[in-house]
Amino acid sequence: MSDLEERPDRPRVVTIRDVAAASGVSIGTVSKVLNGRGKLRAETRARVSAVADRLGFRPNPLAQGLLAGRTHTIALIACDGFSRFSVPVMLGVEDFLAPEEISMFTCDTRDDPIRERHHVERLLARRVEGIVTTGRRAETRHGLGDLPVPVVHTVSRSAGPGDFSVVPDDRGGGALAVRHLLAAGRSRIGHITGPRRFLAAGQRAAGLTGALAEAGLRPVAEPLFGEWSEEWGRQAAGILLRARPDVDAVVCGSDQIARGVAEAMGEHGRKVPDDVALIGFENWEPMALGARPPLTSVDLNLTEIGRTAARYLLDAIGGAPPQGGVLTVPATLVVRESTR
Repeated sequence: MSDLEERPDRPRVVTIRDVAAASGVSIGTVSKVLNGRGKLRAETRARVSAVADRLGFRPNPLAQGLLAGRTHTIALIACDGFSRFSVPVMLGVEDFLAPEEISMFTCDTRDDPIRERHHVERLLARRVEGIVTTGRRAETRHGLGDLPVPVVHTVSRSAGPGDFSVVPDDRGGGALAVRHLLAAGRSRIGHITGPRRFLAAGQRAAGLTGALAEAGLRPVAEPLFGEWSEEWGRQAAGILLRARPDVDAVVCGSDQIARGVAEAMGEHGRKVPDDVALIGFENWEPMALGARPPLTSVDLNLTEIGRTAARYLLDAIGGAPPQGGVLTVPATLVVRESTR
C-alpha cells in the first residue's frame, strides 16, 4: 500500500469539495459561506453551514488567513542564543499569543548584524505580521530600519527613530534593594557590580546611591565595578572588607557576583545574613537558589516584559501602534535567606 492510499485506521479528512458536493453548490459558494463573504441567500448559507457541521469539516486556518491577508504569525529575534535573558521574554510573548491563536517563529542572530538582516528578510518573505527583538541587558541596540511590519524591542532599547522598546527597570531595582535593606536595619551598604561600560551596571548603581541619598546616607565605599562573575565577587568582597570592615550589607549587580561575595564573606569569617546581608540581581534561579544561603535577588520581570511587548505588538498589527519611546516594566524583589 502506498503512502498516498487511504489506510483503514486513518480517518479520511473532509475537504471543501466534499461539502460542496453534499450541499449541491460550487466550491466557490462554500468558500464564500465559510469566510462570510459574497452575496448569498440566507437559506444557502444555512444549508452549507449545516452540511459542513454534519460532515465535521474544519477549515484550514492558514488558507483562511491568506484569504483575509493575514498569516497569524509573528517572529522573535534574539541576539544571544536564547539565553536566560531571552527565554523568559519568549515565554511571556507565547503566554500572551496563545489565546489569540498566533504562532511565533524564533531566530538567533548571535549578535551578527548580517545574520540579523538575513533573518528579517526571510521572515518578511514568510509574511510575518510583526517582530519582537530581545537582547542581553538594558543596552542600546540599532533598529531594524523601515519595515512593512511593526516591531517591538525588548530588554535592549532601540536607537532607531520612532522605535518602541519595553525594558527592565534597572535603576528602580537598585533602589528597591536598598529600601529593603534599610527597612531591615542595615545602613552601611556597599555595592559590587559589573563593567562600568554596561548601561545596566550604571543604572543599578545610580538607583542604589539615589535611594541611599533619600535616606541621608551614602555607600560605605565607592561602587566597585568589575566583571559579571563569581571570581570578581570574591575579589571585590576582599577589597570592600579591607576598606570598610564595618560593612553590614552588600548589593551586587548580578547573582553571579553575589554568589562569589557570599563565598568570600565566609572565608573572611562573616556570616550571611547575620553579619552582612546580601542581595543579588536578575533572580537567575539556578544561581540564586544554589548559593549558601539562597540569595535575595532583584527580579527584572522579563516574562512580564515579553507579555507587554506582545500586547503592544498585537495592538500595532490591529492598527493602533504605540508612540515611539521606552516603556519601563517595574522590578520586584524576591526575598530569601541572605537578607532574612
